[in-house]
Amino acid sequence: MGVLVQKFGGTSVASYERMKEVVSIIRSYRDKGNDLVIVVSAMGRHGDPYATDTLIGLCKNVNEKAPKRELDMIMSCGEIISGTILTSILEDEGIPAVFLTGIQAGIITTNSYSNAKIKKINPHKIEREISLDKVVVIAGFQGGTEDGEITTLGRGGSDTSAVAIGKALGSKTVQIYTDVDGIMTADPRVEPDARIIKFIEYEEVFQMAEQGSKVIHPRAVDLAKKADIILEIKNTLNPNHEGTKIGSIKNLDCSDGDYEEEERFISAVAHKNNIAQVKVKSPEELFSKVLNEMEDKNINMEMINFFEEDKGFAIDKSNVENVEEILNKYNVEYEINKKCAKVTLIGAKITETPGVIAKIIRGLSKIGITLLQSSDSYTSVSCLVREEDMVETIHVIHNQFYKDKN
Repeated sequence: MGVLVQKFGGTSVASYERMKEVVSIIRSYRDKGNDLVIVVSAMGRHGDPYATDTLIGLCKNVNEKAPKRELDMIMSCGEIISGTILTSILEDEGIPAVFLTGIQAGIITTNSYSNAKIKKINPHKIEREISLDKVVVIAGFQGGTEDGEITTLGRGGSDTSAVAIGKALGSKTVQIYTDVDGIMTADPRVEPDARIIKFIEYEEVFQMAEQGSKVIHPRAVDLAKKADIILEIKNTLNPNHEGTKIGSIKNLDCSDGDYEEEERFISAVAHKNNIAQVKVKSPEELFSKVLNEMEDKNINMEMINFFEEDKGFAIDKSNVENVEEILNKYNVEYEINKKCAKVTLIGAKITETPGVIAKIIRGLSKIGITLLQSSDSYTSVSCLVREEDMVETIHVIHNQFYKDKN
């Protein structure tokens, strides 16, 4: 049957009660004959006593410039705490289990503290414990260098740990447990008609993350794609819900045309606020100097529309001061609208489908929303609107493509 890797996020292991729910899930899969490896995050989220941010604060409170090596040491403690507690509960419930830190599990990384990359995994110890019929619990988010230094993997590290371990063990599926039923067609906090997506391709998930949706870290998805691993997003508190499967059309198990029926060519509507629109009037030669300086300062431009004299692009609002400084330096004429938002429609082969942008424009025009700028790629169409119009734009675009599908 192979090894099933299950990753449980911070909210899933936030308390003893939540961990009991996790144990019930583990038991149900173990009773079906699965060999199990469990990857855990630190307990809870910001403000909780053993959450990663809280542990960082213990050092930052005494030294704002605490060394990254020592920060990695204390950050790694969060997953060790949750892992040892979960393992103890499993043993108390009659389920043989063993806990391993990242380095004990054979996760070898680069020496970039706080943002290390996994170089390789030596799974021998994990496989040995599995052969002894134990559930192997492993600390996510961490590993170690060749010479034994503890490192952490940066944002989304536990997801990455789970997929990397799955790859090393030859797993076909990695389950990511969180506090929602799956990936949704839009943020349910702003779109009441948002619904669960049953199947979605890797590339579409990359787009969702890039365009502002917090679903699963792109590093983990990229690794899953390379290893041909199916990711399942599931809810710890509603484990019987089918959740969302992430994969490719060839490896997603979609019978009777479910993928075509469910996904068609549209996947989701994502959004980002705190966007500024920059419009510049400048000769090409002078504007090239502006671009070079923006590149030197790592200022990213989005939604770029360049004409002979007029240039328009979007930036994160945090970069406005730097951009103004550069534009003033070269004495070019410009205007900046600091109150914008970007709403993006995401789907496979979206630009091959006739009438998508026309449908969006018609919908926005009906309620008086001005489209400031647009851009598209193979899998997305992005609309820049005034920040005050963001929520209504999400409603319009979502309803345009989902109103007959709910």
